[in-house]
Amino acid sequence: MDTEKRLLSLDALRGFDMLFIMGFASLVVACCALFPGGADCWLARQMEHVSWDGLRHHDTIFPLFLYLAGLSFPFSYAKQVARGRTRSQIYGKIFYRGFALVVLGCIYNGFLQLKFPFRYMGVLQHIGLAWMFAALLFINCKTKTRVWIAAAILVGYYLLLRFVGAPDHPGADPFSYEGNLVGYVDRVLNRWFSFMHGRLYRGDFDPEGVLSILPAIVTAMLGMFTGEYVRKPESEVSGGKKTVTMLVAAAVMLAVGLLWSLQFPINKALWSSTFVLVVGAYSVAMFALFYWIIDVKGWKKWTTFFTVIGMNSITIYMGQRIINFRSIGNFFVGGIASLGGEAWANFIGALGYLAVSWLFLYFLYRKKVFLKV
Repeated sequence: MDTEKRLLSLDALRGFDMLFIMGFASLVVACCALFPGGADCWLARQMEHVSWDGLRHHDTIFPLFLYLAGLSFPFSYAKQVARGRTRSQIYGKIFYRGFALVVLGCIYNGFLQLKFPFRYMGVLQHIGLAWMFAALLFINCKTKTRVWIAAAILVGYYLLLRFVGAPDHPGADPFSYEGNLVGYVDRVLNRWFSFMHGRLYRGDFDPEGVLSILPAIVTAMLGMFTGEYVRKPESEVSGGKKTVTMLVAAAVMLAVGLLWSLQFPINKALWSSTFVLVVGAYSVAMFALFYWIIDVKGWKKWTTFFTVIGMNSITIYMGQRIINFRSIGNFFVGGIASLGGEAWANFIGALGYLAVSWLFLYFLYRKKVFLKV
């Protein structure tokens, strides 16, 4: 396998990841609701975020996407170097991508509607800034140095949150909703820049806070470590050995993360160091699985459904905010949905929404139209 070619496993896994937020999660919940008590079953609950500490499948979507963004960078960087791009040109592209994602994130949050107070932070902003800093570390530091930096960030973040609580909630648990430093930093910044009329997602806390960008950088770095390793030629390391090594690394990260969680809870809103490790383990294991099946074994025919999504992931993320896919879906399946009860109507409606969203991406895929940032 030529690792300089585009990794089909990366696009397929990205598509699998994005599938859940382009309607599949709602479809799963609607399917569960068809059965007595199914709306509250374990599987249905996996399609929503935890309220604070803990982990559900829906909490893995965002960090897996950031991990994959990091994984693709070693390939992109190698291509740029091979094409003779100067260091300044590469820096320019890194800053451009980071800035572009921040701008798209603000547009997603409704900036063009000029409705204030406005939420300046968000998922795309978090991804853009975390990926940008990780990319700068990648091109300026050796692998071993970056490993130490990643470890220092995770340990330092834990110590910072553990011993520096929110001054506006003295005596509160430093890992609690009220007492954590992450929320306090955002509240202070909001006051300092009050002239910008900003707001936080939950009023006094934002799950994509400024301080939590630090551990998110490590999530992107984990992807870059993976991409760097997978890029090694087959003559040096076989695809099978790469897969086993990734699975071992995932197991180690999972064990460390779970053990550490006894002191530092797994928490997506804080992007805790244990969250980085546990979801990092999930991300590495999922990529290892997709990589072995698709790029090592060559079983590729089934991947088209996911690849269509993965190659236009930003498009569907933004598109769902701008285009009323639900209304379009109801136009086609609303009549059939009305023939059954409420549970069946929700299921058919969710299925129509997902189908319309995918067909939109398939049209772009066939026309070779891709939104690249």
